[in-house]
Amino acid sequence: MERLIGREKEIKILTEACQGNEPQFLAVYGRRRVGKTFLIKSLFAELMTFEMTGVNDRVLKTQLKSFSIAIKAANDAPQFKEKTNNWFDAFQLLKAAIEQSNQQKKVVFFDELPWIDTPKSGFLSALEHFWNSWAAFRSDILLIICGSSASWMIRKIINNKGGLYNRITGRIRLLPFNLYETEQYLNARNVFLDRYQIVELYMVMGGIPHYLKHIKMGQSATQTIDTFCFEKDGILYNEFTHLYQALFDSPDKHLSIITALASKRKGLTRLELLQATGLLNAGSTTRILEELEESSFIEKYMPMSQKITDNVYRLTDYYSFFYLKYIQNNKIRKAESVWQLLSATPSWHAWSGYAFENICLQHSYQIKKALGINGMYALIGNWQLRGQDNLEGTQIDMLIDRADKIINVCEIKFTDTTFDIDKAYADNLRKKKEIFKATTKTKKSVFITMITTYGINQNKYSIGLVQNDITLDALFERS
Repeated sequence: MERLIGREKEIKILTEACQGNEPQFLAVYGRRRVGKTFLIKSLFAELMTFEMTGVNDRVLKTQLKSFSIAIKAANDAPQFKEKTNNWFDAFQLLKAAIEQSNQQKKVVFFDELPWIDTPKSGFLSALEHFWNSWAAFRSDILLIICGSSASWMIRKIINNKGGLYNRITGRIRLLPFNLYETEQYLNARNVFLDRYQIVELYMVMGGIPHYLKHIKMGQSATQTIDTFCFEKDGILYNEFTHLYQALFDSPDKHLSIITALASKRKGLTRLELLQATGLLNAGSTTRILEELEESSFIEKYMPMSQKITDNVYRLTDYYSFFYLKYIQNNKIRKAESVWQLLSATPSWHAWSGYAFENICLQHSYQIKKALGINGMYALIGNWQLRGQDNLEGTQIDMLIDRADKIINVCEIKFTDTTFDIDKAYADNLRKKKEIFKATTKTKKSVFITMITTYGINQNKYSIGLVQNDITLDALFERS
């Protein structure tokens, strides 16, 4: 099995749970392909007393058959029947298997739990009884449940109002790799690309390990994107539909939100989303937004106005945005090297700017570290003003509102060379700064900060105007 890359915080939680002297009940969730199963099996390969993976067909008989196979693999003693008719009997068999295990710590792992809990199967009731009446009183048990459906895991387990209420002793929301982890992962697989090309790949597939592991050594980012996204057998060619169907029972409303956000670079408020999608201003829509947020598809940012109703939702799943922007509309093309052609268009420059902006927002820790304020409290967001009164409309890519009475107004540019600030651009930056100060009436000092791929050329327009110059390398720093 390949070695684990990153996941230091998650490994610490799991290791401490295994080494402790109390019963532990952990819930692990995260979007499809993010590496949940790999993480758990890598850590506990030698300690696994029992493991079962749900089958995605929602039939009780199939799930119980899967359990019977798993329980037989855990213990081949004759008294372990190959079949069981219900989950309460199944958990009695599991108890017996655990009691016969001579392992100091018994790791019990249910993978893809939402698939196991078929309608009217009674699985959750049996799981509740197993934990509350028996496992919770044994200090040698580590029960781990895992699922890709973040909405199900949160609704049915973490926020359970019944027998599992407040029983979870720990939760892990597994996120995609950041840029540091992505580079480490690729290097561990002997894929060595410069950081510009790694960012190009990240813009298309994010830090999803399952996608990254298919990247071949010796191929450029452009070649990889062409193969993955525009060839019929490519792993990302039809992934979009499968992705949402696997995570959500009825994904149509989720997809309407994703599609609406993909069309608006700076994101949409809740009201704007309702208008764009036709969804109701109700709790059901709130639940869908929360599900998408917990599954790492969208993120909510607070503008500088700091009014909760002004929160802006942005599409932050790179693959979804890339699919809707390019793959979906180019499946009809029969030519080779489709991406080589598309990446030379003005459309790509606009798209890459937005994607790089998202990357910067999601790597705010690294940016704060580059500014020397990684231990300081700061609000991160963006800012937009529509033209009003005597002020022109303007927008700011990223704001860092710091506790030391400084605000960094960040301009984000993704280019393949060092960035030149000319007179017109310098005038625009000064005007943007003035409009921001006049509108917000802030008393804090405002620093203009450039975040670019290769830095800015120092010239008479940048000197005295730009206080901080942050390059791509800063985003690859370890968290």
